[in-house]
Amino acid sequence: MSNHLYDALFGKYSNAKSNFITTVEGRKITHGGFVAMAARIANAITSLGLQKGDRVAVQVDKSVEALCIYAACTQAGFVFLPLNTAYTANEVSYFVEDSGAKLFVCDANKKTDMEIVANKAGAKLETLNMDGTGSLVELAKAQANIFETIATSPDDLAAFLYTSGTTGRSKGAMLSQDNLLSNAKTLVEYWQFTDKDVLLHALPIFHTHGLFVAINVALISGASIVMMSKFNAQDVLEHIGNATCMMGVPTFYTRLLAEPNFDKKAVANMRLFISGSAPLLAETHVEFEARTGHKILERYGMTETNMNTSNPYEGDRRAGTVGFPLPGIELKVTDPETGETLATGEVGVLEVRGPNVFKGYWNMPEKTKEELREDGFFITGDLGLVDKDGYVQIIGRGKDLIISGGFNIYPKEIELVLDEQAGVLESAVIGVPHPDFGETPVAVLVSKNGQSPDITSIEATIKEELARFKHPRKLIVVDELPRNTMGKVQKNLLREKYSDLYTS
Repeated sequence: MSNHLYDALFGKYSNAKSNFITTVEGRKITHGGFVAMAARIANAITSLGLQKGDRVAVQVDKSVEALCIYAACTQAGFVFLPLNTAYTANEVSYFVEDSGAKLFVCDANKKTDMEIVANKAGAKLETLNMDGTGSLVELAKAQANIFETIATSPDDLAAFLYTSGTTGRSKGAMLSQDNLLSNAKTLVEYWQFTDKDVLLHALPIFHTHGLFVAINVALISGASIVMMSKFNAQDVLEHIGNATCMMGVPTFYTRLLAEPNFDKKAVANMRLFISGSAPLLAETHVEFEARTGHKILERYGMTETNMNTSNPYEGDRRAGTVGFPLPGIELKVTDPETGETLATGEVGVLEVRGPNVFKGYWNMPEKTKEELREDGFFITGDLGLVDKDGYVQIIGRGKDLIISGGFNIYPKEIELVLDEQAGVLESAVIGVPHPDFGETPVAVLVSKNGQSPDITSIEATIKEELARFKHPRKLIVVDELPRNTMGKVQKNLLREKYSDLYTS
């Protein structure tokens, strides 16, 4: 039976003996072995009563088996929902409930807390650990190596990715099979990936960059992968000699540049370094080229769209830009008030249209209507311009989004926690420049009735309530927040005031 996404990514590799994944620990997985493993997991999940269209939520560490769950969901027509491993049980509960997930897979170490989450949502719970053990794997061992692929159409949903909103309520972006496949095919051609490439994979696999870009590109092109469980500069230096390509966030590159042995000799086999998920500082571009002879290729994407633009593979890769719209993708800059298209060089809101653009937000028709125009253009909320040469520049981000080390951080979610703390009248969370993470969150607190907020207690609460990457790096107490005539907090003034906290 025809399955648009599975056939293109996985099905073609049935029984193939070509190398797919080599872990830094030395484990080797062929394409055919991976497909068989995924089939066993698809049979296992189906044995739990799940059917086409059901959601499978997954919060597990990076492993070959974790990738097999993605493949299994694709083959069986389930909707794959990967979750950040740093999320607390409190955060995960919303995603599992809102998505209506029928199965939730977590690390065995979190089983006690996550059983409460699963029971509340009415979902079955299975476990998977980084070392490939767990109840789901045990269940899969008794299953057949072949699964009868479920027929799907290009418009069928393949995945949910949750992206937080400024109101504090996360939105489930619905991505179709064609959204994922069309974008990956475009990137393979644009970045000239082939079956001769070896991708050094140090990204997490719970978001677009590490999963739907890196993995899908490798599968379509036939490239093999050297898989690291997480980024470590020393491990990268040890294995980069066997690779030809690497995808990373700015933090990867700043940390590699801190290694004295990272030089032209170390990257002699490499042909391409790609960066995204956060702005790359111009000085990083300059230093990287001076040290390695390589110009980092910077691109621009979103949870709702995968990749929208890219600097050229052949041509001038300009620091401070994210290149051109990818083939088949339209981009325009519009007035945020009127929606009218602006002239070249004018700053406005970026809007994109193409086969990569998501289908809408799960159970949020009003929010979908607000951000996805009837003509198919998606209002990104990012501020930018297109210069006279056609290069896209990201000037800022609407809705006060902070991107730190490649992770999206929405201030409102942190502010909701801070405002509940003793001695805090109100709070404002802003992003300030950081040499390693691109940006980092800082919280500005206003004392309540002359009380002095207990910073130690607040930090302990934040640690319990929020994932580590969301923790404000600094808590600053002030008498009042700057406001405009309408009473709105002027976060732009706060960003200016504290912009040199970590860069001076």
